[in-house]
Amino acid sequence: MKALLQRCSRAAVRVDGSVVGEIDRGVLVFLGVERGDAEEECDRLAERVATYRIFPDDEGRMNRSALDIGVRALVVSQFTLAADTKKGRRPSFDPAAPPELAERLYRRFVDRLAHLGVPAATGRFGAHMEVELLNTGPVTFLLEERPGGRADPRA
Repeated sequence: MKALLQRCSRAAVRVDGSVVGEIDRGVLVFLGVERGDAEEECDRLAERVATYRIFPDDEGRMNRSALDIGVRALVVSQFTLAADTKKGRRPSFDPAAPPELAERLYRRFVDRLAHLGVPAATGRFGAHMEVELLNTGPVTFLLEERPGGRADPRA
């Protein structure tokens, strides 16, 4: 499971021209669910996102999390994060979880964030979305959780 985090001063998602989710200062989370992902990866990743220190403290250092400063998240399903891009000129989406599993884990991730104290707005699963973002910094991080409790060694 992968989460691409972008610190923002605002973000919004539109479907068919209507806003379906928006936040002010907080974190935009693009969530990619892969084959083999389960509740354990989902819960670990939600905890990491809620507590990942990407916001500045009083000295300007990234020492505060979304949970620490009381901001919201905007979570958008993003199956293209699961793409295999190692060969050729076209991505393969074979690593992406089937839609039923992906939607279930996406909803669990959003619920888990709220349970941890980070309320989340959402996009619309499976819809063609327009995502608007004002990234501050810019600050962008890719977090990954692998089945079996192993975080990606690059994260």
